[in-house]
Formats: sequence, C-alpha cells, structure tokens
Amino acid sequence: MKPFLTFCALCCFAGIFKLPIEYYTFLRIIISIGALWVLYNTLSSKQHYFSILFLIILILFNPVFPIYLYRKNIWIPIDIITGILFLLINFIERKEQKKEEEIIEETSEHLPPIHQRTVSRDRIINPKK
Repeated sequence: MKPFLTFCALCCFAGIFKLPIEYYTFLRIIISIGALWVLYNTLSSKQHYFSILFLIILILFNPVFPIYLYRKNIWIPIDIITGILFLLINFIERKEQKKEEEIIEETSEHLPPIHQRTVSRDRIINPKK
C-alpha cells in the first residue's frame, strides 16, 4: 500500500504540467482508487478527519461522474494539496505501524517462556454426586 500511495502522490505532482487529456483520465482513476483505499482504512481505524478529506478527493477525482473545472490554474493547487495529503497519510501510517511493533515487542519481552508459565486447568464437577 505504501508504494501505491507514493505513486498516487507522484502522479498528482506530475499533473501540474501540461500533459495530454489521457493522462488526466488515468490520474482520475488512480487517485480515485487511492482515495477509496485510504477512505476504507481511515474509516476502519476511526480517523474521521482524514476520512472527510479523502471523501472530498474521491468526489473531485471520480472518473464516473467527472467534475470539470475547465481551467488548469484551478487544478494545480488541488493536485499539489492532494499529492501532499497522499504523502502525509503514507508517513503517518508508517509511524503508527512502528509504534504498534514496539508495543508488541515490549509485551513479548515481559512474558516468560511457555514452559515456565503455569497453566490453570478447570475442574469439572459432577453435580449429581
């Protein structure tokens, strides 16, 4: 997922230049897929502020019902902001994963090995006796 988000950001930054219309159709498809993926991940991890931002990006870049702003100078800041947001979500998720890995390592260091742990067993008591 990380390389794809970086690819989405690079595609947004490349959208600043004057390119053929086919590239912008490709850009809409790629950014829509990336925004859907980020939207799904942010909703599942309950990060609603990023969910709202990427929902707006999904609406702006959707290829099914495209929004045409007709002027390149309007799209340039939108492409830059979108690229920065994709990079931001990419690096924020990396930091969260590193924190989770550190927590898992710390908890695994404190547990004794399996053969040293005491195992409790439940006793079944027959009520008829």
